[in-house]
Amino acid sequence: MTSLTDLREVVDVVVGVDTHVLTHSAAAVAAHTGGVLGEVTVEATAEGYAQLIEFADSHGMLRAWAIEGTGGHGAGLARHLEQHEEVVVELDRPERARRRNGAKSDPLDAIRAAREAVARSRLGTPRAAGDRQALSVLLAARRSAVEAGTDAQRQVFSLVIAAPEPLRARFRSQKLPEMLTTAAALRVHTSWDGETVATVTVLRSLARRAHALADEAAAHEKAILAIVRSWRPDLLDQPGIGPIVAATVLCAWSHPGRIHSEAAFAMLAGVAPIPANSGQVTTRHRLNRHGDRQLNRALHTIVLSRIRYDDRTRDYVARRTSEGKTRREIKRCLKRYI
Repeated sequence: MTSLTDLREVVDVVVGVDTHVLTHSAAAVAAHTGGVLGEVTVEATAEGYAQLIEFADSHGMLRAWAIEGTGGHGAGLARHLEQHEEVVVELDRPERARRRNGAKSDPLDAIRAAREAVARSRLGTPRAAGDRQALSVLLAARRSAVEAGTDAQRQVFSLVIAAPEPLRARFRSQKLPEMLTTAAALRVHTSWDGETVATVTVLRSLARRAHALADEAAAHEKAILAIVRSWRPDLLDQPGIGPIVAATVLCAWSHPGRIHSEAAFAMLAGVAPIPANSGQVTTRHRLNRHGDRQLNRALHTIVLSRIRYDDRTRDYVARRTSEGKTRREIKRCLKRYI
C-alpha cells in the first residue's frame, strides 16, 4: 500500500471515518467522482465496527478506509479493520481554517476525510502495533512519571526555603537529592506548632512521592531498553543514542515502508529546511517548526551529546564556526544530518 500514489487506481470507494470517544461517523465516497454514496454513525464498539464493515460491503468490495486518529479514538477501529485485512489510510485531524466556510459536523468531516485521501499523492499508513505500541505506552508512562517527579522535587525545594527556621536548619547546605532523603525520613513531634507539623507532613509526602516516581520511571526505562535491544540493538551502538532516544525514533518510524524516503523522515522530524524564497532571492530557508516534536527533541539530544563527546562532531562544529555559522545554525545542520 505504501507504494501507491493514487487511490483511484486501485479502489472504487473510499470510506472516510470521523472518530470520537463514543461514536464513529462514516461516509462512503466514490473514488473517481467524489460523490457521496452513503453515511452512517455507529457506536465505538466491536458491534459498531462490524456495522461499519457491513455498510462498506453495501457500497463496493474494492475499497479503502480513510481514518482520523488511528492512534487515539480510532485505534480500536483500525485494529479491527487490520484483522479483516482492510486497506487503511491514516489522516491527521483537520485544521479549522481548512474546513469549508467553517462548517463542522461529524458526517461532513467523514466526507472530507475520504476526499482528502483520494486527493493525496502520498498515502500514510497507521503506525504498527506490537513492539512499537509497547514502546509508545512505556514512553508515555515514563514521561508522565518524570514530569510529576520533577514537580514534586520543585515543591520540596520551595517548601524548604520557606520552612520555619528549626526545620530549615536540617536542610542547610544540602543538594536536592540529599534534601529528598532528609525530607522522606522526617518525623512529626508533638511539641511542634501547627505550621511546622503541616510543613513536615507535606515535605515527607512529596519526598516519598518523588522517590516512588523515580523508581517507576527507572522501571519503565528498563522495560524500554529490553524492547529496543530485542528489536533494533544497532541503534544503541550509535553515538549519542540511549534507550529513550532510540525508542522515540522507533515510535516515529514504526515499520518498514511507512516513511517513503529519508527526506520524508526529516520532514516528519521537523528538521527539513523550508524554502522561503521570493523574487530573485532563491537561497533563503525558514526554520521548520512542524512535525513530530518528540522526534525533534530526540535528535536534539543526540546533537548535544555528540557535540560534547564525539571528536568528529566537535571538529565539524569548529569548521562551520570558522565559516561564520552560528551555534544554533550548526545544531540545525547536525539534526538534519542525523
